[in-house]
Amino acid sequence: MWCPYHIRLCSLTPPARKAIPVTPPAFVLSHFQIAPLLAAHRAGEAQTGISPDLGLSRVEVTLDASGVLFPNGERLTWDDAAEIADSEVNCFALEGGSIRKIVTFSETTQRHCGLMPTTGAPTLLLAGFPMHRIKGIDPHKDTLNKIRAAQPQGLVLDTTMGLGYTAIQAARSAAQVVTIELDPAVVEIASQNPWSRDLFDNPKIERRVGDSYDEIESFDNETFNRVIHDPPTFKLAGELYSGAFYRQLYRVLKRGGRLFHYIGDLETSSGHRVMRGVVERLGQAGFTRVSKRQDAFGVVAQK
Repeated sequence: MWCPYHIRLCSLTPPARKAIPVTPPAFVLSHFQIAPLLAAHRAGEAQTGISPDLGLSRVEVTLDASGVLFPNGERLTWDDAAEIADSEVNCFALEGGSIRKIVTFSETTQRHCGLMPTTGAPTLLLAGFPMHRIKGIDPHKDTLNKIRAAQPQGLVLDTTMGLGYTAIQAARSAAQVVTIELDPAVVEIASQNPWSRDLFDNPKIERRVGDSYDEIESFDNETFNRVIHDPPTFKLAGELYSGAFYRQLYRVLKRGGRLFHYIGDLETSSGHRVMRGVVERLGQAGFTRVSKRQDAFGVVAQK
């Protein structure tokens, strides 16, 4: 996941932080779900289908003059439906007949952090910037490309958790996944995301909160069969592209292990430039057979 952790903190007094409820909401909606609902209401339909969890499942709801009635008795008013429909960058939790944006303030980055809908899995929105590829692809499909490149098996290290998509998919074929997230606010947002539920429910996934640059030192030599490294941009987190960090990744990777390193579009001038430096430093750290994976916007390397 792409997430600018290492930025200079703003000197202005941050807004008061509103804690997100610990219990994940049963209903999470966005404009993608609400638009056809409003169209059905305008057409005079009394019932229609809707996904209550950003596209993962579907239920039949009743439409009346007051709003939308879900099978369990939860109700969405038409005023709240209109508010959701008007927001292209927010997901909303529906609880007790009222809605709330899934957004919080990160004390780590001093930026607002929220869940942004896409046509598929939602992305993390940090200071107005989406943290996944969403142009011509959705975060779930992007994750699958990374997983195909990484070929997870055995014990896997995921250096940047984000919404947990990489860890969730890696756990499907791996014996165990350790995933690290620097920002507690990101963990809160993930806890509200229907697409992230396995991150908290799957016993094969171990979550750690901390800085990967420091956490990597806590692992023994040759611990992991695979490492998936999806850092922020080089400008924002240069230490995660450093020779010192790559040597740590090499140290914790088992002999014959595989590293996938996300970089960005390798066919752009900036992506190609960063890739050249990455390949050189990976080689200096001991990695061999470093090869491009444009489909996954990264490179793979072997120990």
